[in-house]
Amino acid sequence: MVRYVGVEHAAEQVRSRWPESVVTTVEAGDGDAVVGAGRVQAWVVGPGLGTDDDAAAVVQAVLATDLPVLVDADALTLCARHPDWLRTRTAPTLLTPHEREFQRFGVAIGDDRVAAVRRLALQLGVTVLLKGDATIVSDGRQVRVNATGSAVLATAGTGDVLAGGCGALLAQGLAPLDAGAVGAYLHGVAGALSADGGPTSASSVLEAWPEAVRAVRTGRLAS
Repeated sequence: MVRYVGVEHAAEQVRSRWPESVVTTVEAGDGDAVVGAGRVQAWVVGPGLGTDDDAAAVVQAVLATDLPVLVDADALTLCARHPDWLRTRTAPTLLTPHEREFQRFGVAIGDDRVAAVRRLALQLGVTVLLKGDATIVSDGRQVRVNATGSAVLATAGTGDVLAGGCGALLAQGLAPLDAGAVGAYLHGVAGALSADGGPTSASSVLEAWPEAVRAVRTGRLAS
C-alpha cells in the first residue's frame, strides 16, 4: 500500500492517477498533520515539495520521526541548509542526490566519486546514493557501485521513480545501503526494458519496474 500526504492540488492528481493509493490532504506547512496522517513504514520526502518555509516545516517534521526516511529532490536542498536535521537522526536515512544536489552539502566530488560519497555519508551519519551512470551507494564504511545504469535514465522524473522504488524497499525493512543498492539495480534494469534500444521516460520506467523485478528474480536480466 502507498500512502500519499500533501496539499489539495497534488493530492487530487495522485488520487486520480492511482485510485488504489491512500491519499490524505493537509494544509501547506503542517508537518504535524503530515506525520500524523496514518501508519507508515517509511517516508519519501522531497519530490515536488518546494524549498520555502512550508516545505521546510514538513521536511523537519518527517526527519524528527523514528521511521526510515528517504530524502530526495527539494528536501535535499533544505537539508543542505539544515544538516543537523540529518546528523541528529538515529533512524535509517537514505539521501539520493544527483551531482548538483550532492555538492550543496559542501563536499566536492572531484575525480574520486567513491571517496566523496563515503565522506558525505560519514559527515552526516546517513547513507548516500549518488546518482549517475555508475550509481554509488555508501554508508561511509561499505560501498556499492551499480552496474545497470545507462544514459537512457538521464531524463526528467526518472530520479523520482528511483526514490519511490528505494523508499518502498526501506518500507519493506531493508537497510538503507541495501535499499539503495537494490533500488538502483532495479532502476537500471527497468530503464533498459522500457527503452528497448531507444529513448525512455519516467512513466515508462515506472511501468517497467514490475517486469524488472521478475527479470531479476528469474535470472532474465536485461542486456
